[in-house]
Amino acid sequence: MNARGAVLQSVTLALACLASYSLVRYASAHLDSLSHADDLVGGLWAVIATAFVFRTSEGESITAVKTRVAATGLSFALCFVFLLFLPSHPWGMALMIAVSTLLLIALGQSGDVGVSAITIGAVMVIAALGPHEPWKQPLIGAVATAVGIAIGFAASWFANVKLLNGLRREPSVTETRGLRYGG
Repeated sequence: MNARGAVLQSVTLALACLASYSLVRYASAHLDSLSHADDLVGGLWAVIATAFVFRTSEGESITAVKTRVAATGLSFALCFVFLLFLPSHPWGMALMIAVSTLLLIALGQSGDVGVSAITIGAVMVIAALGPHEPWKQPLIGAVATAVGIAIGFAASWFANVKLLNGLRREPSVTETRGLRYGG
């Protein structure tokens, strides 16, 4: 990728992260049941998902979407069930990481265990910071992550398929007429 393509990718990712953060942050601010901190955390989840799925090729981006959906979906589900009945605790976090790792390996998705562990760690720590209704944290994370995945994938597709392919395309004869030296 040349310098122009790198700048294009950089600006596109930055704008996509800003868009996902802003959309989730300001949309959730209108929900009375969420605190200001929950709004910010939702924006953070959206940015993380956007950055995770934004890749420099369409194939890499599709693979990243599949990984993010599978690993985080499982992690959010496990944390939701856990936090419905028990408070956040380091031993609970360790247990959820072990269960998710075992399930992902059994499902043939061993490459996704890191994403799952990171997600569980984040959910459990965020739930511990706001002990009132901690079961909401996996739900906030799941919705915000879905938004971030959609925006990140769309931005990656736009940058890779539309913009970069347009830069790589050879100009037609009519587009170059008059641009050559001496012609």
